[in-house]
Amino acid sequence: MIGYSTIGVSNIENAKKFYCDLFAERGATVKVDAGRIAMIGSEKGGPMIAVCEPYNKEDPHPGNGNMVAFTAESKPEAEALYNKAMSLGATDEGAPGQRVEDRFYGAYVRDPDGNKLAFYVFG
Repeated sequence: MIGYSTIGVSNIENAKKFYCDLFAERGATVKVDAGRIAMIGSEKGGPMIAVCEPYNKEDPHPGNGNMVAFTAESKPEAEALYNKAMSLGATDEGAPGQRVEDRFYGAYVRDPDGNKLAFYVFG
């Protein structure tokens, strides 16, 4: 149902590298590059993350309560994405672990611009 989610960034080139490197194992590359905005994903038409320098040229601000969540195939993959994000300059917002009994496993980071990301598995 989601086509793409857009987050504001302060440096488009750094953001493209962060997200392409983070999801390299999934085949993610820049699918659309329009200068101040780029869409990153594994295939055109599939879910993507868009990174953009704000149109109004003001500083980007991560929202309070906003988060982009990325599915993982398994708990080890969620943990691997968390660890990779941390190695790429993300900051910890919640180490990988079981969150809701046996129904939800998640890991949380903030990207270099402060946008909150989750990597999760249901079940």
